[in-house]
Amino acid sequence: MAKTSLWLRCETKEFERRAALTPTTSKRLIDAGFEIFVERDEQRIFHDSEYEAVGCTLVENNSWPTAPTTTTIVGLKELEESTDPLPHTHIQFAHCYKNQAGWSTVLSRFHRGGGTLYDLEFLADASGRRVAAFGFHAGLAGAAVGALALSSNQKGEKLGHLESFETEAALVATVKQLLGGSGKGVKALVIGALGRCGRGAVDLFRKIGLAEDDIIKWDMAETAKGGPFSEILDVDIFVNCIYLNSAIPAFITRNQIVAAGTQRKLAVVVDVSCDTTNPFNPIPIYTINTTFSEPTEAVDVGAQNPPLSVISIDQLPTLLPREASEQFSMDLLPSLLKFPNRQTAPVWTDAERLFKEKLASAVEVEVV
Repeated sequence: MAKTSLWLRCETKEFERRAALTPTTSKRLIDAGFEIFVERDEQRIFHDSEYEAVGCTLVENNSWPTAPTTTTIVGLKELEESTDPLPHTHIQFAHCYKNQAGWSTVLSRFHRGGGTLYDLEFLADASGRRVAAFGFHAGLAGAAVGALALSSNQKGEKLGHLESFETEAALVATVKQLLGGSGKGVKALVIGALGRCGRGAVDLFRKIGLAEDDIIKWDMAETAKGGPFSEILDVDIFVNCIYLNSAIPAFITRNQIVAAGTQRKLAVVVDVSCDTTNPFNPIPIYTINTTFSEPTEAVDVGAQNPPLSVISIDQLPTLLPREASEQFSMDLLPSLLKFPNRQTAPVWTDAERLFKEKLASAVEVEVV
């Protein structure tokens, strides 16, 4: 029986240092009979030599289009924009199932090439829970960047270029130092606090020293009445960690912020959910994704009012690339081990069924 071949592609998105397969999980797959190809990549947190040491075959950077079409391409972030047909099977986050900008164009490439997409965001177990997610590290990193932005704001500065950290301990120590030794006195609100992402944000706030009473934790029960919520204006940092799948009232609006004038305490909004181009975005006070080089965007709240910054980085876990990758890849591993029998494994058959449904919708849009 032929070995199942997986090809770990490099990530071309700027600053992205994570990997869907780590040397640890690659070895587990190789031991289970898989063949693992890994593109050379100086940007990735894991060195090429780490993969080679566990038996992976190294191939040239960004060479996956030349791989045999029987080889499955594994990555994290979306592919570079192109109209080229996609004949391979891809396992990745494609960000095209919730009508995001350009969603039909992405899927039409699979239609024209005959390839298949297994979107990592929609791989789920029998209970409907995602088998692998970066949520915890996204929330933790988002809260950390929010605290860093608050520190810069308090100095009358703008948060500058971000670099990834080797460990969570190093990140926590840096944030505490820049806040003057502790986050004591800072007040934060996390919406979506019961989910993986929200738990990560709460965990970070605790570790940098916020008092428990100063970490306000909201979830569906607290937001059921519908926004906008004036309570958001009374904290230093607001972190949005919800999973958005339908239209909901806005959590906060620009008119609400302007009306609060100088009475507003809110200084930093962190949209970890980052539904920037989603038509249902509940934080309609910004229109662009921010980046590691420009982590904050100023909201126009009027020159007479205190400044307000938004953070909307769609790759926050790469602030802790090694730890986030190890956790995600280990969670994904049990499903990958079932991949050779994907025609009968529900996690894969359900994902393929969803792909075909979305593909049909995209083809209709493209034809129209």
